[in-house]
Amino acid sequence: MVKIRPNYIDSPRDYFFKYDSVIHRQYDALRTYYYDNIKAEEVAKKFKYSLHSFYTLIKRFKKKLLENPNDDPFFLVSKFGRKEKDSTGDITKLIIKLRKQYLSVPDIKVIADSQGYEVSEKYIYNTISEEGFSRLPRRSVKNKKETISNLKDKIIALKSEMISRNKKEKDEFLSDNVGLLCLIPIIKKYNLDKVIKNSKYPYTSFIGKESSILSFLALKSLNIRRYSADDLWCMDRGSGLFAKLNVLPKTAWFSSYSDRVTPEMNLHFLRELQKIWKNHELLSDTMNLDFTTIPYWGGDEHLENNWSGKRHKALSSILAVLAQDPDSGIIDYGNANIRHVNESDVILEFLDFYRDGNKQDKTLKYLIFDSKFTNYQNLNELNKRNIKFITIRRRGKNIVDKLNQLKSDKWTKIHVMSADSKGRTIKYFEKRVSLSGYEKKVRQIAITGHGKIKPALIITNDFKIEAKDVVRKYSRRWIVEKGISEQIEFFHLNRVSSSMVIKVDFDLTMSIFAHNIYRLFAMHLEGYSNLSDISIFEKFINNSGFVKITKNLIEVKLKKKRNLPKILSLLNNFKNSNYNTFMNRKIIFSGASTS
Repeated sequence: MVKIRPNYIDSPRDYFFKYDSVIHRQYDALRTYYYDNIKAEEVAKKFKYSLHSFYTLIKRFKKKLLENPNDDPFFLVSKFGRKEKDSTGDITKLIIKLRKQYLSVPDIKVIADSQGYEVSEKYIYNTISEEGFSRLPRRSVKNKKETISNLKDKIIALKSEMISRNKKEKDEFLSDNVGLLCLIPIIKKYNLDKVIKNSKYPYTSFIGKESSILSFLALKSLNIRRYSADDLWCMDRGSGLFAKLNVLPKTAWFSSYSDRVTPEMNLHFLRELQKIWKNHELLSDTMNLDFTTIPYWGGDEHLENNWSGKRHKALSSILAVLAQDPDSGIIDYGNANIRHVNESDVILEFLDFYRDGNKQDKTLKYLIFDSKFTNYQNLNELNKRNIKFITIRRRGKNIVDKLNQLKSDKWTKIHVMSADSKGRTIKYFEKRVSLSGYEKKVRQIAITGHGKIKPALIITNDFKIEAKDVVRKYSRRWIVEKGISEQIEFFHLNRVSSSMVIKVDFDLTMSIFAHNIYRLFAMHLEGYSNLSDISIFEKFINNSGFVKITKNLIEVKLKKKRNLPKILSLLNNFKNSNYNTFMNRKIIFSGASTS
């Protein structure tokens, strides 16, 4: 009903005689006709109606009262109490549909938020109770994820859009992935957001370059099972906020974006990241290198057979290389475009990448790799470029027989420290040998007592370092294999065939990026720096909570968890930082009162 707003009047009395509003005049005319019992002809003349028009007004008035006896045709009636949230019944229908599929109140809340329904957990709980639903049985985290993944009815997510386009000055929502926001201070501290902005990666008119890369990073960091068939992850507003979006894009967008990425873009991005690692002294003088096999389950005509240690057989796959610092765990380099014809030259390509045209760069001193990584001719080239190498020599039958015939007094006992700080006592025999294709002699250290039946033959061109340090350096090469294992298991690097098709070289680059951010995060957690990526995720990142966005502030309330005090202590160091990612809003992290 229209509200009567009269023009300026000289006195309160004039209000009742000036009919600037049509509704005002109609009301007074009908009141005079019915209440004062004045004839229709006189009322029509007084209020300047034609007789026919006035009879029409009477007829319509009677009809309104008959059709809507509870509604006042002239005056608004104020309703006391809260406004009705579900006038159409859509919210109740959504809550009932999701509850029938065994979703908990927080899960329903997350989906309701993604659909634009502003309802509280209390409202959802009351609706469920009124509809006669009982409490859900206690379930494990795995069972909860399986329940969400197996939803029968597909829920349509909102269209992704930049936060800056959202005109709402205040917004509140619940998120299952609010722990992901804890990585934002780390990204800001190391200026990784600037690296993304300065990269050569593509962007669209709707989703910028930074939001695009952070969307991929969000999926990698949240242990999304290789972008599984269900896409409820693109409804969670917490992960969307991490990427400066309302929600993450849908599956098709990720695939189409990946198609526009070239290997040159990935290489440029890794080079820019390397500058960050060097500036913060996160790269030591040693780099471990290793190959990994990424199986592919599509058409394999264009692929070569590679040995897969995970499946213990050779299969059609993509061969990739990783270079990892043994001290910080940072993966500095990755390439998924390796073919058998250039496999041995990868080590020289990495050296060119590391030095980036500066031949005088002497920060890298040692390269450590296994026996099949390159040939002896390239070892000779490394020696010419003043790079020390430590690798394993292949054990022929004659070499093993000669070592077995050595007298016991030829072997020297040494104690080599290991990761558990206890160490192991082994025996070694050292001599200089010649290699085919290598111009000079190399130092060969045969070791036994290391848990293998046959002696291991370590070769190096460093004649100054002590034997136990050579063994120690090579034994730490297992760190890169552990890192590769994490890439495969946690970041789902080997699951190439899925509902979301991502180019392998770009997928590898994003896996490296996510892994390195996890390493940086772990470095700031005193006592937890040696934890694996999956452990960091489970203990700190995998958490739900509440988000409140105002004009100048983002408040993140993390739900109670065993390690919550530790992470709040870390994040407290960044409380005065502004984040351009979120339109210069401050981000404050605190603990919620619920678990």
